[in-house]
Amino acid sequence: MLRQIRQTAIKTVTTGVVVFGTLEVTTKLPSEGRSSEIYHRVSDEVVTPLLRKLLNPEDAHNMAIYSVRNGLGPKHHPNQLETSSKIDLSSKLTITPTPNTTQRSITNLTFPNCIGLAAGFDKDGVAISNLMELGFGFVEIGSVTPKPQPGNPKPRMFRLTEDGGVINRFGFNSVGMDVVEENLRRFYEGEGGVVGDDGGDSTEVEEWWMDVGRGVVRKVMGVLVPIQAPQPPSLLGVNLGKNKTSTEETEDYELGIQKLGPYADYLVINISSPNTPGLRDLQKNEPLKRLLHAAIRQRNNLLPKRQRHASLTTTRTLPPLFVKISPDNTDDELKNIAAIAMECNIDGILVTNTTNARPSTLQSPHSPETGGLSGTPLRDKSTECIRRMYHHTNGKIFIIGMGGVSSGHDVYDKLKAGASVVQMYSGLVYGGPGLVSRIRGELAEIMEENGQRCMGDVVGLDHEGIYWEKRLERTREMRGKEIVIADE
Repeated sequence: MLRQIRQTAIKTVTTGVVVFGTLEVTTKLPSEGRSSEIYHRVSDEVVTPLLRKLLNPEDAHNMAIYSVRNGLGPKHHPNQLETSSKIDLSSKLTITPTPNTTQRSITNLTFPNCIGLAAGFDKDGVAISNLMELGFGFVEIGSVTPKPQPGNPKPRMFRLTEDGGVINRFGFNSVGMDVVEENLRRFYEGEGGVVGDDGGDSTEVEEWWMDVGRGVVRKVMGVLVPIQAPQPPSLLGVNLGKNKTSTEETEDYELGIQKLGPYADYLVINISSPNTPGLRDLQKNEPLKRLLHAAIRQRNNLLPKRQRHASLTTTRTLPPLFVKISPDNTDDELKNIAAIAMECNIDGILVTNTTNARPSTLQSPHSPETGGLSGTPLRDKSTECIRRMYHHTNGKIFIIGMGGVSSGHDVYDKLKAGASVVQMYSGLVYGGPGLVSRIRGELAEIMEENGQRCMGDVVGLDHEGIYWEKRLERTREMRGKEIVIADE
């Protein structure tokens, strides 16, 4: 069955490339290639619905990874507001030194744009470069566990089509840190041949067919789709998990930081997946303190690595360290997490992971399935968690928001609630790979309509007191710089 799927997919994709190429030439848009609007529309309105119809969710996911990995995904379709610099979607993370900060400083980051890909899509780091080409300002791989583990039995992913949601209970399926480290090394070296979980074992005959398919696809693409000008480099996040059989609170995360930290622009401690027994207990006060202290110590001992994109970071030192939390925490629990995060000087919080809750409005017959619910049903709940976390931290901790993002309005709401950047994943299941370009365009239009030019004009807008305090602080900083320049 798997062989049939693969061979059918190769024929389908190859045929699709020929169709795409013909459309490009006949519409006189060959210079735009895979970034053209028509390529995006076919990818999102034809190929994506076809995959949903023909394949179960996990096989469709694997096929999406295969397609992007082999250069078949659309490239970012620029919008006029961004290209003309009328709207700036970039976002900055500036680390403020504290008395407890290590003598080696932590890297300040500039996210080229505020839309990122959440962990879970590319668990093993096999398609990083091509995912960045879709238009993401940052791509987060993982969750990665120290040892390989298969995750939970299949089926373990379900589409809630009527609700625009997804339920998954993957359970941190991972090829392990050794393989992911090699994939990251190859990514930095610009090499191919990455290793990942493609959904099953292949015979030599199947591998031969796959190689033939890849060769045909690349030749057709090389003739019909010109090479595009490079986009600004995106940031790379590495999301760390723990093995299901692990009995240690901190050891798995320390191993992950030590092994994969040198490759990451930022690191994420994932303690909020609902599919690993006992994992969410690490969000409780004392376990969370112990974990964050241990993780920060390990991060502070990392060896420096070479720069991949010097323009987006200061002199390479240490990657910022974030923690990813659950949407199922009470407000008191969120308040405690905020206090501990500030006490430990964590650099950021990801708000939020998937939820165990099942809203009464769900209509899909798959809604009773166990696992974490994501997508549209999580949207409002996650936005409120962002709002509460921003309030509890007084806007002093960098927030990456996620949960139910499928439009520019969804991003705008999360930015106003307090997120500095936003991630998406489930929205791609229904919107296709071109969704990120559409969201960037929609967000830019919304900002222009509201007289806003940059992230600083939007982030935290729902919190009037904090918002204006930050605006005044930025104004004072700008005036201080002007005085310095005048004195010189």
